[in-house]
Amino acid sequence: MTPLLIGTLAAASAALAALPALLTIANLRVFGRAPEPREARGSADARGALGRRGPRDETSADPEPALHREEHRPRVSVLVPARNEAASIERLIRDVLASEGIDLELVILDDDSTDGTGAIVERLAREDPRVRLVAGKTLPAGWCGKQHACWQLAAAARREILVFLDTDVSLAADALARSVAFLEQSGAALVSGFPLQKTGSFLEWLLLPLIHFVLLGFLPLARSRTDNSPGMAAGCGQLFITRKADYVRAGGHAAIRGSLHDGVKLPRTYRRAGLRTDIFDATDLATCRMYTRSLDVWKGLAKNATEGIGAPATIVPFTLLLAGGQILPFALVGLGLASGWRGWTAWAVAAVCVAVLLAWLPRVLAAARFGQSLSSAVFHPLGILAFLAIQWFALARRLLGLKTSWRGRSLAPQ
Repeated sequence: MTPLLIGTLAAASAALAALPALLTIANLRVFGRAPEPREARGSADARGALGRRGPRDETSADPEPALHREEHRPRVSVLVPARNEAASIERLIRDVLASEGIDLELVILDDDSTDGTGAIVERLAREDPRVRLVAGKTLPAGWCGKQHACWQLAAAARREILVFLDTDVSLAADALARSVAFLEQSGAALVSGFPLQKTGSFLEWLLLPLIHFVLLGFLPLARSRTDNSPGMAAGCGQLFITRKADYVRAGGHAAIRGSLHDGVKLPRTYRRAGLRTDIFDATDLATCRMYTRSLDVWKGLAKNATEGIGAPATIVPFTLLLAGGQILPFALVGLGLASGWRGWTAWAVAAVCVAVLLAWLPRVLAAARFGQSLSSAVFHPLGILAFLAIQWFALARRLLGLKTSWRGRSLAPQ
């Protein structure tokens, strides 16, 4: 390659790597954790009661009886769709029942399980009346299984606040109370938390940290809180919190019945209804092990791809952004080393070194902030390459008219 071409590619790679690096730095400042429930109540007091009766003396005894305080705990319906979850359902139930600071019911929908999931829930429901089992109805045509299950769960809920929770999520005792506190503090109608992602197999280790990289590297979070357009929406389907009235107003999961990716689609539905959405960092509240095998990682990410980055309208620009900013810098370094840097100007070498550092920076920051593997960050360009391969694989399946299947169910491409 000529020195001009080398220099152009080096400069382009640095510019493309700078975008997610700078946006990640900005987003880390505003992608906060859920507050303590007392903090949320304090901000409500500042807007209302404290303005009328003056600051409360925190050293004085609480004038309200303990029973009255108990009555003011948030009333929450925790809603869990379960299909063949015998290996994890008891752990999840005991996690939820150990929650502090809320008045809860736990409603679990057995979605035609064949592994004894329902029997486990029934046994635990006899031990604790807060647990209810709902038998799922036959899946109608045009519905995704999870969306149909969540829609039925919302109809069965008896509380004002709804928390949709995946079975592979493990909760801290204060997780639900703090998640509800974030809902109140944010003023949004739908919020979701991003748990700490546990990894084991090779593709889990390589690819799942990219959830935070894509989220924080390409979504201007501060702007998304002022610009309520659907295109600025983000979410995590593992943990959603909303009010039942807002859920009904937005159309809930019925509005996305054919979708396989509620993490993206449900927040967009709320925004189309004029309702705000928000996200928070839940790494200190919840952990999640989404997959246990590399093959499942590939299938799971491919399932969601064409409703996000792998959609026909977005896959080409994102491929250019990701390949140019996250893979090209390392390819250029390899080319330079192989050629002994012949034909490279000093500024081109400097530009490609800056590009490499900028490509690594978001992953190193995320590893420190979210408890991710630093060794996975080292192999970041390989992860991006695999991620892009999954997006194009999913799009090819869609264009060929092949059905997407998950947990034994299939849907035709949308």
